[in-house]
Amino acid sequence: MDNFEEYLRQGEPNKAEKAKVWKIAIGLQQVDGLKPSEYLIETARQNIEGDITIEEVKQRIDSYYKQQPVINDETRTEEADKVSARITEILSEKTFTFSPAEYLTLHRRLFHGIYSHAGKIRDYNITNQEWVLNGETVLYASAEGLKATLEYDFQQEKAFSYIGLNQQEIIEHIAQFISYLWQIHIFGEGNTRTTAIFLIKYLRKLGFSEVNNNMFAEHSWYFRNALVRANYEDLSKSIHKTDKYLIRFLLNLLHHENHLLKNREMHVYYVPSANDTVKTQNDTVNDTVLRFIKQNNKITANEISERLNMSLSTAKRKIKELKEKGIIERIGSDKTGYWKIIECFEMSNASYTQP
Repeated sequence: MDNFEEYLRQGEPNKAEKAKVWKIAIGLQQVDGLKPSEYLIETARQNIEGDITIEEVKQRIDSYYKQQPVINDETRTEEADKVSARITEILSEKTFTFSPAEYLTLHRRLFHGIYSHAGKIRDYNITNQEWVLNGETVLYASAEGLKATLEYDFQQEKAFSYIGLNQQEIIEHIAQFISYLWQIHIFGEGNTRTTAIFLIKYLRKLGFSEVNNNMFAEHSWYFRNALVRANYEDLSKSIHKTDKYLIRFLLNLLHHENHLLKNREMHVYYVPSANDTVKTQNDTVNDTVLRFIKQNNKITANEISERLNMSLSTAKRKIKELKEKGIIERIGSDKTGYWKIIECFEMSNASYTQP
């Protein structure tokens, strides 16, 4: 992966774009504890360099495993290699249809020849012991109603209107939709990887073309655990389902924010230690902006950008976030008005209280 980082630093657009996609494809294998081979990494580099096409990559991988078949491959390296190449191919395509058929097709393309049920709706009920749930399982949809449940969720999302929503509300809705889709668990295997690829393609359709590729490359396991926590509750133990972890992931993914993503914090019995940092980097920046406003309620975005050594657009976005959270309010005009701190409040993991 260090070689891929080099392509990103060099800045050649075509190579950098290919490297980003390969990083996502390889990183997503982590959701099932898989790791691609060095042969795949080297073949991917040749593709990034432009020496071979993605179709030639797939052919080489197929030929490689035909010549030296792996028996009882507990590490599932062949699966990781083939699926990584297929993800790269799919994410490189400028095509997408928002439909259950597309979702099924993605699974078939990713896992044909690997799973006998590739692209098929499971016909049996499943459970998964989850580390983040201390060995418990999410309750997945019953096999008998999978098709109807899937179609219903797609219909609901198609009918939903994003008009009038601010960016936070948009993120929250996307988190809700994708967590519901994942919880159906329509596939027996490969559910999270398929859902992740579908999400990336759907986000592009919604106009989110500039995403932080490092999120799926480096935090795919966090993504899966966040989906688990969004769909599990045990009220007898005061455990509530929450999508706050998934929202953090999406904020980093789509708005390049810097929320700290720690898997251990999602464990149902996690207790923060005195050494844990509970504020995210993004919260810390917002806290600083708020402190400046408290010190000078007529401070401008220009002044904030200069004091924090950030761009003017970033300073304006931080102010907007505080406004949308109901933390501050603008009284009067932009030129002659001032900022009003509304009341005591809490934002994400950071608590802001008026002195």
